[in-house]
Amino acid sequence: MGGHPWWYVVPYQRDIGKAMNELREREFRAGRYNPVVRFPHFPVTERSDAPGARHRTIDEAMEAADADGSRSILDMDAIGEKPAPAAMCPLDDETLLRLYGTTQPTREAVEPELAFLEDVERGEGYYVVLYRDGKPSEILFAGYSFD
Repeated sequence: MGGHPWWYVVPYQRDIGKAMNELREREFRAGRYNPVVRFPHFPVTERSDAPGARHRTIDEAMEAADADGSRSILDMDAIGEKPAPAAMCPLDDETLLRLYGTTQPTREAVEPELAFLEDVERGEGYYVVLYRDGKPSEILFAGYSFD
């Protein structure tokens, strides 16, 4: 089986690690992770199914997911500067310029065209700060599951 892409958009905050951890907790509590939902649907919206967590902790959920991973943001547990398993890193300026023509892309430019996911290795993720009127407004987290 191959890896599965996942992505989320959350309100901007300076502390990217805090934003990621809050997102992980939200998705865990909602139960939008394998094995509760075998293949979660993206993008996640207010109307997305939320069957609730079936495990006491994220670590227990990850253990239950085994080699397949959670197929969600739960697979990520760190922020880094370079791609690495289970880590989110910033999408580099060169890629942003090549794909979106700017280092300050909007959600409207990035979300429909997640072309950078084509180069993401299984179990890795990237984040992109999204801009509105020249100011950071949201963060897009995207990656590929381990399986």
